[in-house]
Amino acid sequence: MSNKGSLVNVGLGMTLGSHISPLSRNFIENADVVFVAASNKLVEEWVEGMNTDVRTLQQYYNEGTSRMITYRNMVEAIMTEVRAGKNVVGAFYGHPGVFAWAPHETIRQCHKEGFKAHMEAGISAEDCLYADLGIDPGTRGCIHYEASQFMFKKKMLDPTAYLVLWQVGIAGDKTLAKFSIESEYKQVLVDMLTRVYPEDHVIILYECAVLPIEQARTEQIALKDLANVDISLKTTVVIPPSQEPEENTEILMEIAALSKKK
Repeated sequence: MSNKGSLVNVGLGMTLGSHISPLSRNFIENADVVFVAASNKLVEEWVEGMNTDVRTLQQYYNEGTSRMITYRNMVEAIMTEVRAGKNVVGAFYGHPGVFAWAPHETIRQCHKEGFKAHMEAGISAEDCLYADLGIDPGTRGCIHYEASQFMFKKKMLDPTAYLVLWQVGIAGDKTLAKFSIESEYKQVLVDMLTRVYPEDHVIILYECAVLPIEQARTEQIALKDLANVDISLKTTVVIPPSQEPEENTEILMEIAALSKKK
């Protein structure tokens, strides 16, 4: 039997006012307490117009403080209200389950403690990326990595597919306490990539629009210049295919043999 409190983590989408689903809006409007995580103050004010008790989670971010401490403080703030028997909503920009530890952790804790909890999907930066750059992941395929994880772990690269690197603005940071990194860190990333891609291979710096009046950033540069360009926390690096895929002749022959049997 579930306890009285509940939690729904919803997605606000990426662009103010235009991406939220009717269901997510309904959860926000009818919640006892709404916790909002959005880097833009206008987005917070927009959410405040839907409910009389909206509390920002941005207050827990401080440069020099590990983001894991920040995330745990967010979780505790949300869980305190759930345990008090309130119907709580966490409103997170984009998709609440993408590059967001706190929404997953609060739902895990709710289930462990006997509270009802679930997640409502939102439009993520990945969704906007496909639309703004005209990429269909079904044609050449896409490989997605968080930039630091790509650097710290031995990951596979496929130059015949798109490579999408997230959070390049803090690539290589092991402290989890920085909001930006020096060019030397980015150069390490460039050196890793140029083992597979040509130095002059054209890549894309992508940032989706947060406000309806904004335009998405779709800047093209040479891979070798990546370490010296302006990159923020929201910048995504998209590396188009540099090679054509080879046909898998062995499998094609096997498929052809199967067709002959019919």
